[in-house]
Amino acid sequence: MTSPIEDLHTVRDYLRYASSRFSASTVFFGHGTDNVWDEAVQLVMRTLHLPLDNNTLFLDARLTREERHLILERIQRRIDDRVPLAYLLGEAWFMGMPFHVDERVLVPRSPIGELIENGFQPWLGDKPVERMLDLCSGSGCIGIGAATVFEDAIVDLSDISPDALAVAESNIDLHELRDRVRTVQSDVFANISGQYDIIVSNPPYVDAEDLAGMPQEFHHEPALGLAAGNDGLDIAHRIIAGAAEHLTPGGLLVVEVGNSWVALDEAYPGLPFIWLDFSNGGDGVFAIAEQDLRQWQENN
Repeated sequence: MTSPIEDLHTVRDYLRYASSRFSASTVFFGHGTDNVWDEAVQLVMRTLHLPLDNNTLFLDARLTREERHLILERIQRRIDDRVPLAYLLGEAWFMGMPFHVDERVLVPRSPIGELIENGFQPWLGDKPVERMLDLCSGSGCIGIGAATVFEDAIVDLSDISPDALAVAESNIDLHELRDRVRTVQSDVFANISGQYDIIVSNPPYVDAEDLAGMPQEFHHEPALGLAAGNDGLDIAHRIIAGAAEHLTPGGLLVVEVGNSWVALDEAYPGLPFIWLDFSNGGDGVFAIAEQDLRQWQENN
């Protein structure tokens, strides 16, 4: 029986082959794509360092043997080892921007990207953004994405993990933002000083039951970035407790808690969370104004 490497020669061949292999497998899509075709396109095109869009020019291009071997190897690892594609490529996309990723950080996939692209409107109003904090930043994609929208803002990327911050540092350099973006190692607010106009966070929020039942792909991600106690709220509680102190008057707190949003809402009766809707999908993200958070704390 001949190897596929002898029979498949063009980009088109490998897109078809990857799609067929993924369709016949048990791989889970949820780290940047949600279907067989998009996964195949991303694997083949980015392995070849080709664009994800406007790439029909390359479909009938023949590949070198080395290129064919690498694509087949990555298809096999994706299926056999269930490694998220972003880790195989060393790259993930967020807000249309590439980011370095590896198994030291979660794969970027937060719906907060849509909120950033819209300038946090209408919840931010006309408040200028001079300082912003990306809390539990991981790869730094949220804070770096925001720095490209708020072009005069100073942005701090904060995480407890020095490994995650090393990845974030590489992304600061990738996007040439060293003059405005820095990293801070901190356990939530422990090493954070000063106040920010926006604090945004995609913290660990997976409860124990969901963590145990996650598809195999998620177990390649650092547990430190996922697990947050029995109800998924260990970190969210700490953020809510400390955020007002670190927000400027009129500032905005935005936090993603995913499926744990129901438990969070029930834990804080009377706290006026604004649960956000997203055109591109996603839920479990709240916004709350500094004055509302501070008033609630004063009354409770």
